[in-house]
Amino acid sequence: MKTDANGKKPAWLTHYDPHVPESISYTKSTLVDFLHQSVQRYPESAAFNFLGYRITFARFKQMVDRLANCLSDLGIRKGDSVAIVLPNTIHCPVSYYAIVETGAIAVMNNPLYTDREFGHQFNDSNVKLLITLDTLCNRMVKLRPETSIKHIIYTSICDYLPPLKKIPFTLLAKRKKITVKVQPAKNLLRWTDIMKTWPARAPKVDISTDDIAMYQYTGGTTGLAKGAILTHANLSCNVQQLDAWAPDLQNKRETMLGALPFFHVMGLTTSMNFAVKKGWENILVPKPGPDQLLKSISKYRPTLAPMVPTMFIGLLNHPKLKNKNLSSIKLCISGSAPLPADVFRDFERKTGSVIIEAFGMTESSPAVLVNPVGKQKRKPSSVGIPLPDTQCRIVSISEEKKDTPAGAEGELIVKGPQVMKGYLNKPDETGRTIVNGWLHTGDIAKIDEDGYFYIIDRTKDMIISGGYNVFPRDIDEILFSHPKVKEACAVGVPHPIRGEQIKAFVVLSEGERITEKELIDYCAKSLAKFKLPTSINFIEDLPKSNIGKILRKELRKIAAATSSGPSETRRINKTPAPKEDIEHSIQGS
Repeated sequence: MKTDANGKKPAWLTHYDPHVPESISYTKSTLVDFLHQSVQRYPESAAFNFLGYRITFARFKQMVDRLANCLSDLGIRKGDSVAIVLPNTIHCPVSYYAIVETGAIAVMNNPLYTDREFGHQFNDSNVKLLITLDTLCNRMVKLRPETSIKHIIYTSICDYLPPLKKIPFTLLAKRKKITVKVQPAKNLLRWTDIMKTWPARAPKVDISTDDIAMYQYTGGTTGLAKGAILTHANLSCNVQQLDAWAPDLQNKRETMLGALPFFHVMGLTTSMNFAVKKGWENILVPKPGPDQLLKSISKYRPTLAPMVPTMFIGLLNHPKLKNKNLSSIKLCISGSAPLPADVFRDFERKTGSVIIEAFGMTESSPAVLVNPVGKQKRKPSSVGIPLPDTQCRIVSISEEKKDTPAGAEGELIVKGPQVMKGYLNKPDETGRTIVNGWLHTGDIAKIDEDGYFYIIDRTKDMIISGGYNVFPRDIDEILFSHPKVKEACAVGVPHPIRGEQIKAFVVLSEGERITEKELIDYCAKSLAKFKLPTSINFIEDLPKSNIGKILRKELRKIAAATSSGPSETRRINKTPAPKEDIEHSIQGS
């Protein structure tokens, strides 16, 4: 990239770490090529570690070939869609790579989705075959007649567990009555039978980087989820960009923490695909709560840890943290939400690691902006600078879409080889989102004189109160800075005169108490009057997605259902969501 959209050399290029190129000579490698290369180079190196059960790259490839052969025999052809409904178990990466090895298109799904959400994604992508857990199998069989799914393959958490864990897990599952008997059904296959029956012979399919690798669905925060069409080139280039960004990370030598769900694109690219390309062992964490994270890090000693803010916060607040050694971690990538400065500082101090904040989205595979790895070039609160071959601009929110000056807020738009082809079955939405090759992110951001970017908020989360634009992140950060506050999130709620007023939800640290008035007075020291919350509700937990992103839309629903008058002692208990069998199974592991 020689010049930016205005014909000038982008300021951010001068802040690249040494040996990071501004442009990359990409190899024409598909995701399948990544796997083949690592198998050839490191056949006996560990590829995945699930609770102590390790498989080598050679065995991983053998399992991928067996499943790909089976999929081919079941009629899956190039361009067909195959759905995966799995947590981070060994089955998940095997399934993903087997699907793309057949030339088919992977459709990842969160195991905690409702039938409505499953049905929408299965039908929107015309799924022909489904791979899921035994605990969800009967439910998927009942849902199948409403879809185009013909075959279902079911797995079990117990398929790949060390012998010393398999027996206790089975007994625990029986005691808690969470075992599920899969009912006989047509076209239903068990994973272990496939691994025993089908030979490890990959089907011969011509796959190019232009072929579609997956339909990755967005979170659906503004309605039904949209399927981003991601090609092998999109995903491959994004991994190669990350590889170029951290040239000191050596092939085979590192160990990846696979805690971010692979059904989310951040986990899929920064953890799964990146590790496969580099020949790294991946420590799988199927349910990344604080206990599981602490155990996995202290026992298996990963050196790289892509995580989200709630994971950092959970680890720092864990009562056993002081007795655990997390010094193996040398580099963390934080994304999906802003990382509070106190958490940033405390985690680095307690682990000796380096945290780099980043920004990405489903539509860009996902990585776009990343802080330089070198400590001296990072900027607090910034999501960094564009990856090689990535152009970023801040444009006014008006129809003219003119570039804004440094320091001024506007919409972030991006262009690069990692940007999707478009949305599946939504040409109009694609046309509104990708204009002249520029992906319009919907994020309000700003850029400083050095070319570092700062995400302010989502356009849809912006609160308009009394004619003023209020970004809830400003309020969140002030609330979080209070020593008694563990987490906080502000939302806008309807008001007959102002249009919207601001309601904040706060989770207090254990054992702490504070009144609503005291907290609002604290905010008044740092926020303009029009930004002050008019009410604060104390809540046990903030609703979050599976990757730890706070769900503002759920809080808006809660806000609409509760009174808005001040109350010093109001505390809303989080209503437990119906837990799927999958959650119980994973907890038992």
